[in-house]
This record gives sequence, C-alpha cells and structure tokens, in this order.
Amino acid sequence: MTTIDSHCQRCAGGIDDTTRPRITHMADGGLETTLLFLHGLDLPDFAAFPLLDSDKGRAELRAYYTPYLQLAAERGLAMVLDTPTWRASADWGIRLGYDRNELAALNRRAVVFIRNLAADVAPTVDVVLNGAIGPRGDGYVVGEVMSIDEAASYHSLQARAFAEANIDTITAVTMTYVAEAIGVARAAMNAGVAVTIGFTVETDGHLPSGTPLGEAIAAVDAATGGVAGYMVNCAHPSHVESVLAAGDEAWLSRIVAVRANASRMSHEELDNAPELDRGDPEVLAADYATLGDLLPNLSTVGGCCGTDSEHIAVITAALTAA
Repeated sequence: MTTIDSHCQRCAGGIDDTTRPRITHMADGGLETTLLFLHGLDLPDFAAFPLLDSDKGRAELRAYYTPYLQLAAERGLAMVLDTPTWRASADWGIRLGYDRNELAALNRRAVVFIRNLAADVAPTVDVVLNGAIGPRGDGYVVGEVMSIDEAASYHSLQARAFAEANIDTITAVTMTYVAEAIGVARAAMNAGVAVTIGFTVETDGHLPSGTPLGEAIAAVDAATGGVAGYMVNCAHPSHVESVLAAGDEAWLSRIVAVRANASRMSHEELDNAPELDRGDPEVLAADYATLGDLLPNLSTVGGCCGTDSEHIAVITAALTAA
C-alpha cells in the first residue's frame, strides 16, 4: 500500500508541457449525492454508513464503488478508496440510533468492507484504504466551535477504530475551521495513522470560518509538526482558483489532492437546491487542469457533491496525459 502523497511526478504533454502534472492516484466522486439523487436511496442526515448494516445497503455501496475501481485499473492509477464513514462519528451516530461501541465496530467493518471489495473488483490496483472522518457539525457551516483538545477527543473514536482495522491513511473531509482540523490530525497521529486534512472553502476561497486557506494550512502544520498533506474539497474549482494563483509556494506545495463539486453554486445555494446539479464534466475537467497548473504536488483527484464516475473519468483523462 502507498500513502496519498507518496508519489508526485511531472511529465510532458497536455495543455502546457512545462507545468502539466501527471497524477498518480484517483478517488471516487460524490458518494452521498450519487446514492441520494442517482440511486434514489433515502439517506437520513446525509449518512451513508448505515448501508453497511444490510445486504441491500452493501450491494448499493458495491455498485457505487465498482466503476471507480475499474476506472483506476483502466487508467493505471492507484486508488484512494474511502470508507463510507463521513457521518460515522458519535453525535451523528447517536441521532441515527448507534451507540459509541456500535459506531466503533461499524467503522472497523467499513475498513474490512472496502478492503475486501478492492481485492475482489480490482486486485491489480494499488489501493490506499482511507478512513473518511467528517466534521462534528455541518459540512458547510461552522456552527458550534470545539477547542483542539475537544476535537481530538471527539474524533478519536473513529481514528482508533480505523487504526484497529489496519487502515492505511485517514482523511479529515470538509473541515470548516482550523481547531477541528488540528483535532482530527492529533486523533489520527495518536492512533499511529498518517492523516490528510481536507478543507472546504466558500466562493471567496476562504474557509467557512473566514480563515484564508493558506493561513489554515500553515496553522495546522505549525500545531502538528506537519500532516501528510492537504486536500481542497466540496467546493468548485472556480471558488479557489484566484486564491491559489496568488498563493505562496510554501503552502501551495502542501496541497496534494482536489475533490471538487460539480456545481458552481455556493454552499448555501446547494443546501437549498431541489435537484442535483451535475454541471458539465468536460468543463469541470478543464477547471481541474487549471488547478493542476497551480499546484506543484497535486497527485490525487476525485470528486465531491454532484460528481459521479463520468466526471472522474474525464478529469483523470485530462490530468494523466503523458
């Protein structure tokens, strides 16, 4: 197994022969939006993890992940395979009828599920088993703020469960403020697992807390001694492009992954949208290529809300031209 940022190389070709990166890893798209809008499933609290508790649910997850594993094999890319556990932390679990012991067991089963799935569907693909940890609150709004210690304690349930199941890496997904991101990082580090921090941003390229992206990355690095890398996710590339274009190399080089939304809408607009906005996969791929020119160590691409396997196929094609 490899870590998400273990490889990064540049190659000629594509739009700009001097700057076009060749990505080495791909990830899936928008799990919850695909299951909800395209598969027609009911996902209370936007949570996919309860699907692990039934044959039908596991079949739906298998149907969701399989095209991505097959695409990784076709592209010759490693696959960062997430557990469906973005909502599988204590507060959300309790709302959905799970106690802490049941949640810990479920997070361990999630690792076993994706490990077995990868071995069955794509045995030749180098798969990074990645434990997905979401925010304690909403993924778009800061809400109640925890201290670093509180966040580390809260997220330790999932981090320990992932470590017990021999996960490869952990990623904090849609972090909205710095203290929680540091808390997840410490929980993962205390469990002995490498961690990537995924920040979401508003249309101005700042975190929902108002913190500029570069400052957030610098703050987490200073507090942790350096995590494995950073990801920008759950925002459209246009929301972050100008910030990256004006960014400092010191923090730009720390971003190793992008998992963007298909839609250009703001978080508030997406929350109130009655239908899925899939955007235009070809246009989105071009936007990813633009970000690739700005991020010297970008090695992993996937999607977030509104994206599916069609988007990832086009995006990976745009970023793997040799």
